[in-house]
Amino acid sequence: MKLVERDRTFARHLGMNLLLVPISALLMGTEMNVLAVAASEHPKQNTNFTFYGDFRVRYELDYDSQTAAGVARADRNRGRIRARLGFNFQVSEDWSVGARVRTGSSKGQQSSHLSFANDDGTAEDFDLVPDRYFVQFKRDGFTAWGGRNTSPFWYQNEMFWDDDATPTGLAGSYALHVGDGNLTAAGGAFYLPAGGYDLNGQMLAGQLKYNHPVGPSQVTAAAGLYYMHGEKGARYLLNRNGERDYLIGTASAQWSAPVKGIPLSLGADVFHNFMDYSAADVAPFPVVDANQTLGYVFSVQLGQLKKRNDWLLGYYYVHIETFSVNASYAQDDWVRFSSGAQTDSSNFKGHEIRGAYAITKDLNLMARLYLVDAITTVQDGNRFRVDLNWKF
Repeated sequence: MKLVERDRTFARHLGMNLLLVPISALLMGTEMNVLAVAASEHPKQNTNFTFYGDFRVRYELDYDSQTAAGVARADRNRGRIRARLGFNFQVSEDWSVGARVRTGSSKGQQSSHLSFANDDGTAEDFDLVPDRYFVQFKRDGFTAWGGRNTSPFWYQNEMFWDDDATPTGLAGSYALHVGDGNLTAAGGAFYLPAGGYDLNGQMLAGQLKYNHPVGPSQVTAAAGLYYMHGEKGARYLLNRNGERDYLIGTASAQWSAPVKGIPLSLGADVFHNFMDYSAADVAPFPVVDANQTLGYVFSVQLGQLKKRNDWLLGYYYVHIETFSVNASYAQDDWVRFSSGAQTDSSNFKGHEIRGAYAITKDLNLMARLYLVDAITTVQDGNRFRVDLNWKF
């Protein structure tokens, strides 16, 4: 509990004091002035300080869906925003520190979005969370950090781990040349987030990743093992996800190559939970869900968003069983299976179709359609999103 309190105090003081003013200005109507200042501090300048950030405006429609009880949900239209602003400071050649603050409910760890418009005319209260604050050491192929930061492991999508779920602890990685490719070993010990500030449970994890060029193409393969030790007391996590132990193995592969000058990538992921659950472990889910421990993803993407007039098209098929991932730390994009600021992002299968266009190098428009069915219940959902994304 003392470590939890220290994390909350450090988070609030570091993130809020350093970065509250620029983000608040961004969302309260003076965003152009703030972003102009941030842009003037671009990493290309010869300075030890680098600032970075992004801003998103989203329209979202959820339609034609029903709950697990078979009750039809009302269609929902929402306007949402996201803003993130961070900095890195190079203390010496090897040492640096960094921090970032994001919008999003402090009761959630999976999303940095806030709704400013709903069908009923309501809007979410303005909220900020400092989601990164860390010290990092980097020399040659070795990197290590301590604090709160993004996951040190490689993923080609967020079906297992959401980028917004930043763990607190220690992480390290080492990269070396093996043959014509590169091998990276990464590992870490973390406390897991439960909302924006609380910590609940721990995770020990490791991953091996190998990247190998094959002519003009490239193959990347990774395998990881993640042990999550649950503890009672999580205020926000759904379905006892914070109390339950997980031992999840992951395997991913990606092949990318140019097709007439256009980047093409094919991907596959498999997730399997090796825990042997009892009826008490799986509650509040029915005991028949105890063996729902397999997940997989197939994806294809054509194109990229690197410069003006670039475009991309993508397709994903997913099958994520109830306990194949910890649903409180997986993506929150696909489904409306949620309660408040928490998304219950497992026990579903379905499709994502996406298309995007780069208006400039730093500004793009992306549309995504999700068509989803639950695996063990009649719950389903359809979702359409359009995002205007700006990086600075």
